[in-house]
Amino acid sequence: MTALRERLQKVNPLWWQLGLLVLAILFPLPLGDYHRSVLWRTGLYIILGLSLNIIVGYAGLFQLGHAAFYALGAYTTALLNIHFGVPILLTLPVAILVGAVFGYLITRPILHLRGDYLCIVTIAFGEVVRLALVNNIFGITGGANGLSGIERPVLFGLVLRQPIYHYYLVLFFLVFTIFAVRRLENSRLGRAWMYIREDEVAAEAMGIDTVRVKLLAFIIGSGWAALAGSLYAAKITVVSPDQAKFLESVIMFCIVVLGGTGSIPGVFVGTLGMVTLPELSRALKDWRDAWLGLAMVTMMIARPEGLWPSRRIRMEIRAAKEEASVAPAAGN
Repeated sequence: MTALRERLQKVNPLWWQLGLLVLAILFPLPLGDYHRSVLWRTGLYIILGLSLNIIVGYAGLFQLGHAAFYALGAYTTALLNIHFGVPILLTLPVAILVGAVFGYLITRPILHLRGDYLCIVTIAFGEVVRLALVNNIFGITGGANGLSGIERPVLFGLVLRQPIYHYYLVLFFLVFTIFAVRRLENSRLGRAWMYIREDEVAAEAMGIDTVRVKLLAFIIGSGWAALAGSLYAAKITVVSPDQAKFLESVIMFCIVVLGGTGSIPGVFVGTLGMVTLPELSRALKDWRDAWLGLAMVTMMIARPEGLWPSRRIRMEIRAAKEEASVAPAAGN
């Protein structure tokens, strides 16, 4: 078994990535529309998890209002398409820009806050956005009923109506997101995020502009969440304030934390546990939330670092455990 593992570790990661991409392309072909829709929803939440992972996993900042940017992206696409006739795919960059601008405007005044205080403010912002949508602010959000009548996206003359088309659309943006996040993780900015996560005071002493770096984490993560909201509106053709519910933000946060903060594979695992499995177990809907809660509590006790943590996080937790075990022995 050890020899097999060593041989697998020597395989070029590019082959693994290509194999997974081919599997993702072929997997939905024999499935029905329901299961294709489940896969589409899984891909959508993976994008949301990766966007929040930039803020929570890399920069170490608490964000429990991420669903607000998800809703802002969806409403941007809906408003531009319904009232101005802008094609769906052309609204995607505008939605990203709107999410990024709101990410800047909201987080710039609160970046001096840390820990629980920052978390509380982000929760408040999410509720403000939801209530603004419910109360039909400026008379354009449709109130509690939301907006309907969004056109289907058209790509090279093909109207994307079937779930499998939307699955491949999300898959395209998912692959691009993974590539971009990996580049960010290994960039100078990504290393600055990790320095701030470990010790903000030490990072600032080293010359890192902590305010600018944290602000960039919020701006990039918020813009990416808005992209996911726009993709949601493209398929469902209806948007509502429910997208900004606090529970949605909690699900996104759990995807990152339970899967493993700072880990791209962890986001995949967290999404399977928080989104895919509950969706497939609708027949047990009276019990699935209870079992899911029990699984979450058990996992947080048994594996607080997450199901698939990043190598850095795993080393940090292992070092902390060793220090904790050494301390009592030194005292004796």
